[in-house]
Amino acid sequence: MTNIMDCLYERVNKKSHICVGLDTKLEYVPASDHHLAIGDQLFNFNKRIIDETADLVACFKPQIAYYEAHGLEGMMAYKKTLDYLRSKDLLVIGDIKRSDIASTAEMYAKAHFEGDFEVDFVTLNPYMGFDSIEPYLPYFNSGEKGAFVLLRTSNPGAKDIEMLNHADEPLFMTVGHGLKKMSEEINSGGKISPLGLVVGATHEREAEKIRSSFKEMFFLIPGYGAQGGTADIVRKYLDDDLNMGVINSSRGIITHFKKFDDGESKIGAYAREAVLNMKRDIYGE
Repeated sequence: MTNIMDCLYERVNKKSHICVGLDTKLEYVPASDHHLAIGDQLFNFNKRIIDETADLVACFKPQIAYYEAHGLEGMMAYKKTLDYLRSKDLLVIGDIKRSDIASTAEMYAKAHFEGDFEVDFVTLNPYMGFDSIEPYLPYFNSGEKGAFVLLRTSNPGAKDIEMLNHADEPLFMTVGHGLKKMSEEINSGGKISPLGLVVGATHEREAEKIRSSFKEMFFLIPGYGAQGGTADIVRKYLDDDLNMGVINSSRGIITHFKKFDDGESKIGAYAREAVLNMKRDIYGE
């Protein structure tokens, strides 16, 4: 029996480690679409990216804030993007970074694992406490849904909390041990736990320790490219068979067209080129 994280592992095996972040801004939309409603502008841009890269990447990660910023129009674009991805049998990480407890967290889980905004995985913030993760466990135990929980994030300010000393180790390691225990108790029927970790590609000195400490957990690795993460660093986060993680790139892929005079007419083609460049960088091809 497989679960949703096993499916992602298989997509990595079949396609690549790459996750395309759909952090879509209106300023990226070509002038030819400016006459359309905002929701259509955002969706059409995403569709161009998806159509040209779907065969090369393991999954897609729309960041919900870029859609919430445009109100109902933006959220309709978010929904249409999710619907389109699922119609093409593509795996989706809803980057929502929720953190709450009890019935409120149950409603967040329902909102993003069922209904209009349904995705395969969500991102969660555990720093409110492990009880902020517990309401999602029924979905994880079903094997049909998963999550990536913030551990060691890529932003410089992460040191303000994540690096605080706790029991002779950085706080993020204590959090990681708790999440690992929770992960081991999930009964999803698959080989890999549906509870994974977010680890930034900007922390070279810690990468090998994090991988060895949480070797059975799948990683979502942001920070490659625009934030300074390199192929050498992300490879340290992957296990011996190099399949226990996906590497996210957002701006580096979806705005690659801006480097070219004819970019607006070839947004999807240049996104594909960026993915191929990223594959060569990671795999040394």
